[in-house]
Amino acid sequence: MIARLHRRLTLAGSITGAVLVALDGTVLTIAQPALQRDLHATFVQVQWTSTGYLIAVAGLLVFAGRLGDRYGHQRLFALGVLGFALTSAGIGLAPGIGWVIGLRVAQGICGALLQPATLGMLRATYPRDQLGMPIALRTSAIGLSAAAGPVVGGALVAHLGWRAVFFLTVPPALVTGAVALAVRVRVPRDDPDAREERSARDAQDARDARDGSGSPGTSAPFDSSEACGSSGSSDSSETPGSPVAPTSPRARSAGATGTSLAARLDLPGAGLLAVMLLSLVHTLVTVPERGWTAGTVTGAVVAAAACGAFLRQERRTAHPLVPLGFLGSPPVAGALAVLLSASAAMFGALFVGTYFLQDVLALDPLQSALRALPLAVMMVLGAPAAAVLQRRHGARRTTMAAMTLVVLGILVLSSLDRASSTPVICGGFLLLGAGFGTVMVTATAVIVHQAPVEHAGVAGGLQQTAMNIGPMLGVAVATMLMTLTAPAPTGTEPTAGGPHMPPEVFTAAMGATLAALAALAALGASAAAALPRRAQRAGASRPSTSTARDGQEPGRATTRTAGAGE
Repeated sequence: MIARLHRRLTLAGSITGAVLVALDGTVLTIAQPALQRDLHATFVQVQWTSTGYLIAVAGLLVFAGRLGDRYGHQRLFALGVLGFALTSAGIGLAPGIGWVIGLRVAQGICGALLQPATLGMLRATYPRDQLGMPIALRTSAIGLSAAAGPVVGGALVAHLGWRAVFFLTVPPALVTGAVALAVRVRVPRDDPDAREERSARDAQDARDARDGSGSPGTSAPFDSSEACGSSGSSDSSETPGSPVAPTSPRARSAGATGTSLAARLDLPGAGLLAVMLLSLVHTLVTVPERGWTAGTVTGAVVAAAACGAFLRQERRTAHPLVPLGFLGSPPVAGALAVLLSASAAMFGALFVGTYFLQDVLALDPLQSALRALPLAVMMVLGAPAAAVLQRRHGARRTTMAAMTLVVLGILVLSSLDRASSTPVICGGFLLLGAGFGTVMVTATAVIVHQAPVEHAGVAGGLQQTAMNIGPMLGVAVATMLMTLTAPAPTGTEPTAGGPHMPPEVFTAAMGATLAALAALAALGASAAAALPRRAQRAGASRPSTSTARDGQEPGRATTRTAGAGE
C-alpha cells in the first residue's frame, strides 16, 4: 500500500515538473509582445528571454542528471522546482528587461535540475516492465499543456497583463517542491531491477575500495538509495545475493580518498559538454536571424571541436559523465537519433505551417491555433495507446509506424496552398501529432529501460537534451531552406531573418522545405531499426550495470534477468 502511494506521488511529481516547464515555454511566447511594450525593450532583448533560458538549460541537462544519480533525483527535483517557482515570481516582479533576462537564465538552470529528475525518479521507482504507462501519461500531460498554454496565456495577458503568466506556475511549483522535500519516496525493496543493480554497484564499489581506484564518497557520506532517486536511507547490507560483501557508504568513502570529487563527477567532461551544447544552441538560434556569418561559423567550429574533446575525455576518464558503453549501445543511440530527427522535423514543420496559416491564409492567431489543435489533441490521446502498442508489438515496429505517420503528416502539409480546405489542414496536423506523440513515448521508454538505475539521471538528461536541440535544429533548417529555395523577385536576393515572404513566394518555398523535413523524419525512421524488436522475456540476459556504468571493461560484465519491455 505504501509502495503504491510512493509510486503515485512520484508519478504526480514527474508529470507536474514536466508540465511546469512545457507550460512556461508556451505562455512566454504569448506574453513577449506585451512584455516588450511594457518594459520598452528591443526585439533582440526580448529574444534573449528565450535564448538565455535555452542556453542555460541545454548546457546543464546531462550534468544535472549526473548530480541526481549521485545525490538523489528527488532532492535535485525539489531544488529545481522550488528554484523554478522563485525565479518565475521574480520575473513577474522584474522592474526591467535586464532583470527578466537574468532571471530567465537562472530559471533555465533550475529547469535543467528538474527535467532529468522527472525521468530519473520514474526509472528508480517503477520496475522496467511497468515504465511504459507512466512515461505515456507524462507525454500526454506535456501535450495537454502545449494545447492549453496559448489559450491560458492569452486570457491572462488580455485581462491581467503579462506578469500574470509568470505567477501562474508559482503555486503548483511551490506545493510540488514542498511535497518532494517532505515525503521520502523509497525505492521498493522487492524491485528485482533495483535490488540486483544495487548488488552490482556494491560489488563494484568494494572492488574500487580495495584497489584504491575511487568510488563515491570522499566528501559527504553517500547513501546508495539516493543514487536510485530516494532521499531516504537504505541499508545495503540487507541486499540479498550480493557476490561481494557490500560496504557501507562511510567505508566506501574511506577507501576512496585517492579520487577527487571533481574526478568522480567528471567536471572536465561536464565543462566540455557544456561548451559544445552552448556553442551549438547559440549557432542554431542565431542562424535563422543572421544567416551564416563569421560568428555563427565560429560557433559551429567550436561546437565540433568541443565534441571531439568531450569524446576523448570520456574514453580516458575512469568516471565518465556519459558512459560510452551506454550511449553507444544501438538501442540508446537509435532512440536518441529518432527523438532528435522527429522533434526537428515536427517543430520545423510546425514553424513553417504557422507562418503559412497566418501570412498566406491571413488567419488570426486563434484561428491558426484551432487548425493546429489536432496535433496537441493526438499527443494527449495517442500517448497512452502508444504504451499499449509498444508492449504488444515492440519498440521497433511501433516507432517505425509512428515515424511513418510523421512523414505522411509533413507531406500533407507540404501540399497545401491557398485553396486548401480546413479538413486537409487539420488532417496534416493530426497525422503529425499522432506520430510524434507515439515517438516520444516509445523512444523515451527505450532510453529509460536501457539505463541502469544508477545512470537514470544521465539517461533523462540525454533524452531532454535531444528534445531541446531537435526543435532548434528544425527551426534553423526550415528557415535556411525557406530562404534558399524561395524564388527571389527580380533584382533582389534572399535575406536571412525568417520566412516573411509574399504568399506566392512562400507557398513555392514551403513545398521544398517541408519535403526536406519529411526526408529528415524518414532518416530517423531508419534509425528506429536499432530499437528492440520485441519485449524480452524473463530470463533473458543483459549486461550488468558495471559495464554500462564505466563504459569500458566489458569482460567484467555479468548477466542478470532482464525486465519486460526492454
